[in-house]
Amino acid sequence: MRVYTSLLYYLLLIIPVICQDFRSQKDYSNEKVYRIFYDDNYETVGDIIGSIINNKIDIWSDTADHVDILCNTDEWMGILNTHKDLQYEIFIDSINDRIQDTLSQEPLFNTHSDQMSFNTGSDDDTREILGDIFFNEYRNLQTIEIWLQLLQETFPDFVKLEEIGQTSNGHALNVVHISAHNYIDNPDKKTIVITGGLHAREWISISTACYTMYELLLNYGKDKKATKYLDSLDFIFVPIFNPDGYDYSWTTDRLWRKNRQPTSIDECPGIDIDRSFGFQWAQSHEFPCSESYNGKVPFEALESQYWDTYLREIKKDYKIFGYLDLHSYSEEILYPYGYSCDALPRDIENLLELAFGLAKAIRLTTRKNYDVIAACKDSGSDLTPGIGGGSALDYMYHNRARWALQIKLRDSGNHGFLLPSKYIRSVGRETYASLMYFCGFILNPEM
Repeated sequence: MRVYTSLLYYLLLIIPVICQDFRSQKDYSNEKVYRIFYDDNYETVGDIIGSIINNKIDIWSDTADHVDILCNTDEWMGILNTHKDLQYEIFIDSINDRIQDTLSQEPLFNTHSDQMSFNTGSDDDTREILGDIFFNEYRNLQTIEIWLQLLQETFPDFVKLEEIGQTSNGHALNVVHISAHNYIDNPDKKTIVITGGLHAREWISISTACYTMYELLLNYGKDKKATKYLDSLDFIFVPIFNPDGYDYSWTTDRLWRKNRQPTSIDECPGIDIDRSFGFQWAQSHEFPCSESYNGKVPFEALESQYWDTYLREIKKDYKIFGYLDLHSYSEEILYPYGYSCDALPRDIENLLELAFGLAKAIRLTTRKNYDVIAACKDSGSDLTPGIGGGSALDYMYHNRARWALQIKLRDSGNHGFLLPSKYIRSVGRETYASLMYFCGFILNPEM
């Protein structure tokens, strides 16, 4: 592991970043998250979801037995007045308190001069900065960008940061290409792609992408499997696919979902990146204020444009064998397709074997049970046809990736998108274990 004297420079950059004032965060005191159970009211709940899509009520999660929605008291009373027999419970009562639980409580680095001796640059000190301290809390956009630079300087033979475009707010969309450059073991440039943070508020997906890439690098040369997999495969990470939205979720609205791209309504910026990709995209009836607004044309979201160009032009010679799209929440592993339950993915038996293999790897690591389901049932296209089109999962599976899955990370409890930072390492460990299984499956499908 190589450490550079510029570490002090990075520390000085980070110190102002971690002292943010969170008092400007949007106030959610008049809103709650309600969990509506399907039970015998499946068609009724389907009608509710259909009506919700066309207004500002926010669907948090839609599973096999319930749907979670965020709305204010008046909106909720309107739903109850229309559908009097609903079975429901309050999923999250005090949203503001849960938001505070996710914001950083400690600085990334201790700034007292008498405790900055680790700037001399030992390997153990760098490991503490990159891993032990970094994953104590969620980190904002600027801190993660500096961390990625430090990661590249620490592992210069493996890590290459690639900026593939500028967002509408001027942030860089960064890709992390990790490779051992072993042209003997990987002559065909077999590659696994991992993306996180397509939706801004899903902070755990970003921390998990960072944790996974760090563990992969740290274990090279120490763990037999990790060494073999990095010698035999390239890895492309996009830890923050939505930097504008993620930054906005730190400074202004913790529950912001879309990017921050201008739309036809000035007061309602943002396109849902995960519905902007040009496979089975269909213009919806949603207006720009909707959390799921997918734009007027496919690839209207700049981030999806950059990604498409990057894959088709810059990485056209790389053979993408695997794709993992990290989201939250609900502890599920989703397989294509999201746009329709009538569309049967190719090689469905092996795809399901892979999905259940990932679930088993997670269960053996942290005893968490992730369900394997079709993405169409999660997107709601089984109830409202066409709603799940344009997803990154479907786009990657149809265009580039031989195997593609989405992992919806924790929580299955009562935190939703507001998972406390104390779970970062546990979620990271179980996701890293699933990636190791994925690598083994790609290199040995008969395992």
